[in-house]
Amino acid sequence: MRTGGKGPGKGPGKGPGDGAGAPGRGGRPRAAEGPRGRRPSHDERRRAAARPKAEGEDRPVRAQAPRRPAETPQRTRAEVKAETAQVLSTGVQQLVVTPDENEMRIDRFLEARFPQLSFSHIQRIVRKGELRVDGKRADSKDRLAAGQTVRIPPLKLEQQAERPRSAKADADTIGFLRSITLYEDDDVMVLNKPAGLAVQGGSGTTRHVDGMLAALTDKDGQKPRLVHRLDKDTAGCLVIAKSRFAAATLAKTFRSRAARKVYWALVAGVPRVKQGRISTYLAREEAYDGDQRMAVAQHGEDGAMHAVTYYAVVETAAQKLAWLSLKPVTGRTHQLRAHTTHIGHPIVGDPKYFNILNWELPGGIQNKLHLLARRIVLPHPRGKGAIDVSAPLPPHMRQSWNLLGFDDAPYDPIVEAPDE
Repeated sequence: MRTGGKGPGKGPGKGPGDGAGAPGRGGRPRAAEGPRGRRPSHDERRRAAARPKAEGEDRPVRAQAPRRPAETPQRTRAEVKAETAQVLSTGVQQLVVTPDENEMRIDRFLEARFPQLSFSHIQRIVRKGELRVDGKRADSKDRLAAGQTVRIPPLKLEQQAERPRSAKADADTIGFLRSITLYEDDDVMVLNKPAGLAVQGGSGTTRHVDGMLAALTDKDGQKPRLVHRLDKDTAGCLVIAKSRFAAATLAKTFRSRAARKVYWALVAGVPRVKQGRISTYLAREEAYDGDQRMAVAQHGEDGAMHAVTYYAVVETAAQKLAWLSLKPVTGRTHQLRAHTTHIGHPIVGDPKYFNILNWELPGGIQNKLHLLARRIVLPHPRGKGAIDVSAPLPPHMRQSWNLLGFDDAPYDPIVEAPDE
């Protein structure tokens, strides 16, 4: 018997206007037919559904599987990191820089996206050219722009286990940080970093300043942040931001070269020119032992960056040693160590750059890097004048200064050294 009513429909939610044609045998409605009686294809049905509807026309509603809501909740940072880690374990990934990541340094970008990566691992993949930004090699200190594409090589990431914090360990860490604090207010700390203490973690490095700062996390969960770095074996002034505002402002200060930095070093030999300017291009070179070094390069070479340092001879010892005051205008990796070596006077105790053959260390002087971040002057992030802090000589340099009879009364002998 032929029925003239509406059939029940095959999919969920089908009803009177669900695209069925005249009913067929057994009361089952026939699907709407296309040209020459054939069933419309999927693309034809999709185009018909998208066609603008004429006034008064009731467009049939095509049955379809349940769809995701138009408003999808934004994924959490943890979910993004987990998803990225899973992809990285199997192959290369192209990451797009978000607006929130605009102006972020490449190494900071990687630290934020992949907390499982060590600092040394990040530096290694950048140094080897495995990471690319819009198809080009990049330096870890380069800054990203929103919309750029960062190519990440395949990486094996290990899930970091959460270790319970010890109240006693935190108290000891806070006590240590307080003991080396040269200056502190609500926004800024300046630490007197000891020689031999790493600023950030790396391969086999578990004790470092960045890790210690977690003990100073406030009630709102804000951890003090590094705004510049010193080499592990360099002692002296290290600036820490205690708030987000201070971190952003101080980062711009260092980037614009508005911070004035003075270093003291003990070098082999005595420069013929008592005060001068060193201007070169520096680029990373792969050492035979796989360690990272900077070498003087030519303008235009891959990764070459301009570096400028002013220096002045403060005192000398029998034409064998010289105390130099150094003022870096730029802030390249190992800049002072590479520049002093370039002019033929490497820093005493430098395991990477000291290159004078058959040179004997004077008796009583320890074979440690004699480089001190002596003084830093920078505008306060909230406009409260200038922060001007000086660090004392570390123990091994104090021993050398006493032995050589150098007077370390605070002064800056470099004159006519512009900031730009």
